[in-house]
Amino acid sequence: MANKKGNRRRFGSVRQLKSGRWQARYRDPTTGQLRTAEQTYASKTDAEVGLTHIEADISRGQWDDPDKGAVAFGEYADAWLRDRKLADRSRERNEAVIRLHIKPTFGAGTLADVTTSRVRAWRGSLLAAGVGEPTVVKAYQILRAMMSTAVDDELIRRNPCRVKGADRYDVPERPVLTVPEVYAVAEAIAPRYRLLVLLAAFTTLRFGELASLRRRDVDLMGRVVLVQRAQAEMQDGRLFDKAPKSAAGVRPVAFPDELLADVTEHLERYAGAGRDGHVFLGPQGGRLRRSNFRDDWTNARTKAGIAADVHFHDLRHTGNTLVAAGASTRELMTRMGHSTARAALIYQHMTNDRDRAIADRLGAMIRKSNGGAES
Repeated sequence: MANKKGNRRRFGSVRQLKSGRWQARYRDPTTGQLRTAEQTYASKTDAEVGLTHIEADISRGQWDDPDKGAVAFGEYADAWLRDRKLADRSRERNEAVIRLHIKPTFGAGTLADVTTSRVRAWRGSLLAAGVGEPTVVKAYQILRAMMSTAVDDELIRRNPCRVKGADRYDVPERPVLTVPEVYAVAEAIAPRYRLLVLLAAFTTLRFGELASLRRRDVDLMGRVVLVQRAQAEMQDGRLFDKAPKSAAGVRPVAFPDELLADVTEHLERYAGAGRDGHVFLGPQGGRLRRSNFRDDWTNARTKAGIAADVHFHDLRHTGNTLVAAGASTRELMTRMGHSTARAALIYQHMTNDRDRAIADRLGAMIRKSNGGAES
């Protein structure tokens, strides 16, 4: 471009282009190479003011190379995910969220193209398209973490994910079954899954924890199940046992005396052979999966007259609610394997006797529900 008019200053220079607009030029403080400002200006005065701002940023150590944000977003996202330490299932879920909900909007651009206004519009478009709010929150959290790393890498100056409230959502209150309703479902389901329902409700174990239980994890004399692992399933159908998310997830959980007969009968009739045999198996004797259990749960729920919006996981919520009135938050969270209970245990430890008391209270509810005398 030809220089029609020029003016050299102590720092940088400005010149007028053929278009009539003005351009500011200065020396890169790192390389010493001549650079041009990212934008042109309508007047000479505007160009000089812009140059003054650049000089001030350099003197304060706040100047960033404008080309750093030109890193391709898609490539950076792939590298970011690859370098994160994640469990296989978590990595698979994050990859799916990035592929399905983040890259379609930002994947073809650069990191610098991700602005707060675009993030806000992207989030709104996902919700408008009917993507579930939990998924949208997860996508936003992943994008924010990714852009935070880009800030740490000094590729962008500021994280553009600054949409207030976008990182959380209000979890709707889940249904709570009564003890008679729990037993109604247990009676309606296939016999091999009766104990699965009862333990989910009265020990509050998760499906993955129940599916990974071995015979050696069940102490009939102590009426305790030991949670040491949880089963996870990949999208391609592969199953594997993983360690709990935190140390609090490894825990003994007492079950009511009233379930002892059910536990004993189940181990005799339905559990796998040997100490390492799985307590719960699928209908053909293979591993228990959500997919080969889902229809049984749905049919039993319908037969028992339970609302269609009640999920198997709600049995855990039911058990939590049943014992909440008689257990402290610390006791309840320890029983459920919540990691935040670890901090509370520093000040006051929960004893096995207290967990047994919780199981005994559940037993009293069961006896009352089944018409027996409450002790």
